[in-house]
Amino acid sequence: MSLSNSDTAVSSPPRPDARLAHSRGGAVEIVRVDSRPQLREFIDVPWRVYRNEPLWAPPLKSQVRHLLDAARHPFWKHAERELFLARRQGRAVGRVAAIIDHSYNRYHDERMGIFGYFECEPDQGATDALLAAAGDWARRRGMTFLRGPMNGSTNYELGLLIHGYEYPPTIMMPWQPPYYFDLLEGSGLAKEKDLLAMLIDRSHVTSPRVAKLVERIKRNHHISIRTASRRTLDRDMELVKEVYYASWSKNWGFVPLSDDEFDESARQLARIMDPNLVLFLYHHDEPAGICVIVPDMNPLLKRLNGHLGPIGLLKYFYYRNEVNGLRAILFGFKPEYRKLGLPLVAFAHLEELLRKQQKYHYLELGWNLEDNEDINRFDKEVGAREYKRYRLFRRELMAETAGGTAKAR
Repeated sequence: MSLSNSDTAVSSPPRPDARLAHSRGGAVEIVRVDSRPQLREFIDVPWRVYRNEPLWAPPLKSQVRHLLDAARHPFWKHAERELFLARRQGRAVGRVAAIIDHSYNRYHDERMGIFGYFECEPDQGATDALLAAAGDWARRRGMTFLRGPMNGSTNYELGLLIHGYEYPPTIMMPWQPPYYFDLLEGSGLAKEKDLLAMLIDRSHVTSPRVAKLVERIKRNHHISIRTASRRTLDRDMELVKEVYYASWSKNWGFVPLSDDEFDESARQLARIMDPNLVLFLYHHDEPAGICVIVPDMNPLLKRLNGHLGPIGLLKYFYYRNEVNGLRAILFGFKPEYRKLGLPLVAFAHLEELLRKQQKYHYLELGWNLEDNEDINRFDKEVGAREYKRYRLFRRELMAETAGGTAKAR
């Protein structure tokens, strides 16, 4: 693996060149999704919005359907949702999911409503109506503010791309056209938090001085590393959960996955993971840190265009060599071991490992919280650069008074 020394500082998103082309095709109709045909229509909206966007990586429709299945997906055991379509003259021009994650609200003692699965044509009126419907649904259930875009919780896909539109998305990260920023700001949403994606390419090699430092850290602190194994995957995933909760529990927006959610996520990861890219770091034989990296399957997802099936399987075998990048989805260390230099050890190990696997050309690190100065500084010190920025928005909800008017909470 090689790294880049370049860096990009981003203070605010660039203003998109595209202006919103407001639809004038009649009034906006907001429809609650309560039938299978409407659910298909809801799932299909992005294929209309992104039909001329070559960078977009379509998700598998079956996976989206599973994520939204309130009877089957474990997230909905502690959450509820309502799906809305925006139509003009009977044609769907946008969608949104209104969500309440009761697990998050208990964990943080908040009353947060979520808007997720948001997609819309460049139509401010439709956006306003969708977000009004989501906010009203959440407010009527006692929520005091709306946050998003977030497809469930911070454990799932989230954020609006506001910088780095020229780069394709990596797996489990969104890509939206620039006009989305204007749509959300135009609907009265304001910045709450930015998330960063950092890029490492093949142009940097760890210096001999750093290599000697890594060996000294490993020797002096009795650090060892092992990779995952498919034979012990269940046990390895339990260890990932242990270290993940210990290292992330104090982070902004964190909410623990339920056991069923974690098992579901582990099953999904097992389908694409390379066990050699899942690292466990030990201090005196005690688990101290984890690094979970997965191949960026998005080039293949673009080929599949939302469908698997027999033809999709043929495409998988024919185009799998186009998968030439990686994304680090978990990188954490237990608090008591954070001053031992473990991140440097992990990166040196990855560099050596990936140098032997020439098929991988890049590694995305993220997402990182914009104000997590320690991890952002470390990423830059090892050669990463900020190349994408995502935003979470917030809007306070209004409470109805006895007289039927509204007041701010």
